[in-house]
This record gives sequence, structure tokens and C-alpha cells, in this order.
Amino acid sequence: MSSTAPEARAAWPVIAAAIAIVAFPLFGGRFAIDLATSIIVSAIFALSLALLVGETGLVSFGHAAFLGIGAYATALLAPKAGAPSLVWLAPAVVSVTAACALVIGALAIRTRGVYFIMVTLAFSQMAYYVFHDTGIGGGSDGIYINARPTLPFVASLGDGRTFYYVAVACLFATFLLLTAIKRARFGHALAGIRVNEARMRAAGFPTYAYKLAAFTLAGALAGVAGLLWAVKDGFVNPELLAWHQSGAVLLMLIIGGLGSLRGAVVGALAFILMKEAFQSEALFGAFARHWQLPLGLAIIALVATMPRGLMGLRESWRARRRTRPGVVA
Repeated sequence: MSSTAPEARAAWPVIAAAIAIVAFPLFGGRFAIDLATSIIVSAIFALSLALLVGETGLVSFGHAAFLGIGAYATALLAPKAGAPSLVWLAPAVVSVTAACALVIGALAIRTRGVYFIMVTLAFSQMAYYVFHDTGIGGGSDGIYINARPTLPFVASLGDGRTFYYVAVACLFATFLLLTAIKRARFGHALAGIRVNEARMRAAGFPTYAYKLAAFTLAGALAGVAGLLWAVKDGFVNPELLAWHQSGAVLLMLIIGGLGSLRGAVVGALAFILMKEAFQSEALFGAFARHWQLPLGLAIIALVATMPRGLMGLRESWRARRRTRPGVVA
């Protein structure tokens, strides 16, 4: 009975958050639902990078390439006339993104450390200029999706509330998938590679294959976020592949807490809300035009005061509580 009590206490915040997420569209307005959907899509994007950074120890600064490739694949694969079905469009987009991640990963993973960071950044910039400087995706002007995809037994994805629930379902599925991977033998192998790759290789693990599989899966999940982003906005432009998008998603992981899947979601929530708040003229007036400055200062303050991210606050609070006189752990 006592052994299940800590698990119950740890589970109730997750259950409460899930209920709040599902019930939110019943009370939120159009702007709030759109903002919440952006946070959910960003959380999926952050979770995809968490598989690389938090689980495998591969810090990529070019992850936005797969977000943009997924978004452009959605727009380019959609027919010129009629609405495509998400039943075939989603697997096609994920397959294209995974194939690109496989090719890029096969080359990038041969490097390590800062060289891996620079190689992923280089590939991301190459993808950016392919879509920005050629007519493949409309050049710098981007490309529109003619009609929102359809989904059997679901109302039009053009409706904000309907699309919100589709995005929530994708977020839950992504979270559960990564949780299962983390607990499986594959996840334990990735954790071992993060801690000591040489030892894992000496133990007989094909570390290159494991890292390539993680890189490919992370790219595919980023493609899911790109698909949702394209369907949400009905428009895709090269800025989705820009280097600052890779930097933003990395900041989400740092703010939330590296090595935690829940931290990736919390970090996405905190980053988007801070960005939205500092851009609000209702809160900051004309200074909102310089929102990058307070956002940067806020991130510096968070990292300086919470080196383990927002998810580390609970552990820090527990540690301080245990050190108080008269408190029994």
C-alpha cells in the first residue's frame, strides 16, 4: 500500500494535465485554441529532439531541417485539386522525412561533439537554401496548401477545435511511443551510448546503428510536427528550416530539463508562452517590438537559476525539504 502511494502522487499531476488539455477547447476562445495548438505542435517537435539530445547525447543544431521537410512534403504531396486524405498523406510525409533523416544521419553520425553539431547545422542550411533559392517550394514566398486534409469520421481539419484534438492525439501518441522506447532495451542502449559509447561498443553493441536509428526516428517525429504545422497554417515558408528554429527547440529542452520527456513538453509550453507574452503590446506597449531582448534575458535568468530546468525544481524542493531539521524523508 505504501509502495503505491508515491506512484499515485506522481501520477495525479499528469492526469490533471491531461484532463485540462482535453477540456481546454470547451472554454478557450479562437486565439487561445490557436496558441494552445502551436504549443502542442512545438511540444511534439521538442520531443523528437529529446530522443537525440536527452536520450542519446547527440546535440543537433539542424533539427529544423526535418520540421521544414515534413511541412514542405505535406504541401507538395497534396493534390492541386481536392482535399487529400490524412490516412495516406501522413505516412507519406513521415516516410519522406525519415528517408532524409536516414541519409543525413548516415553521414553526420560519423562525426562527434562539436563537429556533429556543425555538420547537422550545415545540412539544415543546405535544406533551407534548396527551398529558399529554388522554385521547388515557391522560393522565398513559400507555398500554400490548397485544401486541408480530411480524416475519416472526423469533421474538417480546418475547424480549430477539431484540429486541436488531432494535434493532442499526435502529442499523446508521440509521448507514449518515446516512453515505451525509453523503457525498452533500445532505450537502455541509447542511454548507455550517452554515458559511455566506447564501453557500449566494447560490450558488443553496434553503436553506429543505434544512433542512426535514433536519428532517423527523431527526424520522422519532427516530420509529424512539420505536417501539423503546415495543416494548421495552410502555408509553408523556408523560415521553418532556419537555424533559429533549431536553436529555439534546443532552448525548449534546456528550459524544461534535459533527459526528461515531460521536460520537453513543459519547456515548449514555457518558451511559447514567454515569447507570446513579450510580443504582447497589451503588456509591454511599444517595447513589445523588441521582444527578443527580454526573452533572451529571461532565458539567461532561467538557465542561471535552474540549471536542471523547470523539471529540476521538484527534485530541488525535495532535497531542501530533506535537509530541514525535524523533517523525516
